[in-house]
Amino acid sequence: MQIQINTDHNIDGHEALAAQVSEVVESALSLVSDHITRVEVHLSDENGDKPGQSDKRCMMEARLEGRQPIAVTHQAATLVQAVDGAADKLTRLIESTLGRRRHQESHRADPPLHRQKYAG
Repeated sequence: MQIQINTDHNIDGHEALAAQVSEVVESALSLVSDHITRVEVHLSDENGDKPGQSDKRCMMEARLEGRQPIAVTHQAATLVQAVDGAADKLTRLIESTLGRRRHQESHRADPPLHRQKYAG
């Protein structure tokens, strides 16, 4: 699973931040990582230099094998809270998506194995 981290111009995207975010993502998605090819993390500060409640935003997009990308967003007072919240949401969404897929595959209506011939 590849993790790509992007920041806006209001956030200092230093290596320590990237390492911390990667660790959170890897830990949160560890049980479903076999199904994920890439996770993109976008961090932003909605208010820039001005203080504000819930102005830190984390958007995570996961690319699952054989499926369309799925994304979640979480806003919080700090980047750590925003990343944790987005990682939790993404984990639940992926588990739900994979669970639905397994359910659909197990309840798929297969064609009959043989056809009866009718005398006419």
